[in-house]
Amino acid sequence: MLCQNCKKNEATTHIKRVLNGEATESHLCSNCAQSLGVGNFFDDFSLNMPDIFSGFFGDSVFALENGRLDRCEKCGCQFDDIIKTGCVGCADCYEKFYSKLLPSIQRIHGKANHAGKVPKHTKEKVKPKEKTTEEKIADLQKDMQKAIDEQNFEQAAIIRDEIKKMKGEN
Repeated sequence: MLCQNCKKNEATTHIKRVLNGEATESHLCSNCAQSLGVGNFFDDFSLNMPDIFSGFFGDSVFALENGRLDRCEKCGCQFDDIIKTGCVGCADCYEKFYSKLLPSIQRIHGKANHAGKVPKHTKEKVKPKEKTTEEKIADLQKDMQKAIDEQNFEQAAIIRDEIKKMKGEN
């Protein structure tokens, strides 16, 4: 499609405007768009991770503690490095700099507790682990002893027979 302004070059900028419910479209080449003051709105837009993280952590984190900077024993990363790069050096850094990272993690994510990967609204509930035969027999033996202590010998005999059945005895 040719530029609607100069009618010479290929249109590369497409503008759609809605005013009072009425939509209008303009198709311009890059030269005409630039001369009319319509350019790429995203040219100056960039994501600078260090700037984002330093905004979350604040300037106070650059202060020295006890006259020296803390370092992670495993990777040698300083908290200052995390702020500048936006990347944590290793898993141990989370423990080393926990108190400094926690407020920022809460601001970024809204909370600091991991809720897991299973959605809460799922209908299927996690089933408890089924007991082994030995565990079931041990529970029945406890129940049988309790029945004997209460002098409920009929119940104790029923439980005894159930234990024998589970063990495969006649």
